[in-house]
Amino acid sequence: MLTISQIHKSYADTEVLRGVSLELAAGTITALLGPSGCGKTTLLRVVAGLERADRGEILFGGTRIDGVPSHLRGFGMMFQDYALFPHMDVAANVAFGLRMHGLSRVQIAVRVAEILDLVGLVGYGRRRVFELSGGERQRVALARALAPAPRLLMLDEPLAALDRELRERLQDELRTVLRRVGVMAIYVTHDQEEAFALADHVALLNAGRLEQFGPPEAIYRHPASLWAARFLGLRNGVPGTYLGEGRIATALGDLYGVAMSDLAAGTAAMAVIAPDATDHTPSRGEQNRLSGTRESAQFRGRHYRVRLIMSGGLPLDLDMAELLDDGPLTVQLSPERVLIYPA
Repeated sequence: MLTISQIHKSYADTEVLRGVSLELAAGTITALLGPSGCGKTTLLRVVAGLERADRGEILFGGTRIDGVPSHLRGFGMMFQDYALFPHMDVAANVAFGLRMHGLSRVQIAVRVAEILDLVGLVGYGRRRVFELSGGERQRVALARALAPAPRLLMLDEPLAALDRELRERLQDELRTVLRRVGVMAIYVTHDQEEAFALADHVALLNAGRLEQFGPPEAIYRHPASLWAARFLGLRNGVPGTYLGEGRIATALGDLYGVAMSDLAAGTAAMAVIAPDATDHTPSRGEQNRLSGTRESAQFRGRHYRVRLIMSGGLPLDLDMAELLDDGPLTVQLSPERVLIYPA
């Protein structure tokens, strides 16, 4: 339904978007994920019509909308800072967009009651904005964005200002609400856990370019590049020489893994070992068996993050269910979680 084709955008001499293209299906939630400055908010603003691309085109339902003013696109927007009207009560905030659409007073009252019920704010209509908690204000902002039944809902880091517990609870609620409404949504975030929890597909942006696009599971388990792997927290890198057939020679010995691009035998490569690569399958034999000394351990709730110092002083951070004794220990790595990239 939404086609973003070769979008370029620069500010002065800085190129912010460099030929980004995406195809988003109706009723899906897409997360724009990446570090600060990667262009995700700029891309959102271009789709919204708040910025004009230098080159490229945007089509919605097969119709080009580049020249359509933002207020005529039928899109909704939800911001990090809520952007609520402090002099209005909750009902008036939610009704604002409906009044702009020329609905009658009765129609507005019915729709406001319906949408407040949807976001779990029944009975909040007459409350003032300053009487609400941060989570309640965010629900009002969501209700206001959804009230006019937008063709596309865009959310710019809407949960970033909330504490962790509330943010995680609202992630679940937000996904449920968007599913019930069936609206297509684009969600901007720098938090990979948030993107994975909410989205059907993730668009990973790097310095204005689309690095990878796909379901959250595919993005996490098979990052398309060394940069993507490091951004997603896979920082255990072991340099070596690719030997072919998923095998790389390293200072730790030969490691078996998954080659993430076409690699010729004899070329320089990097083995990226995921923190959850520890394998407890007894049938692996000696494959990917490593020995090291525990330097430190951090308790992280469901697991320990253990730092092992391997031969040559190379550190590896691995997740373990149990904290083993100090001193030398042996671990085995699952080949599926050893990813091999060009160096």
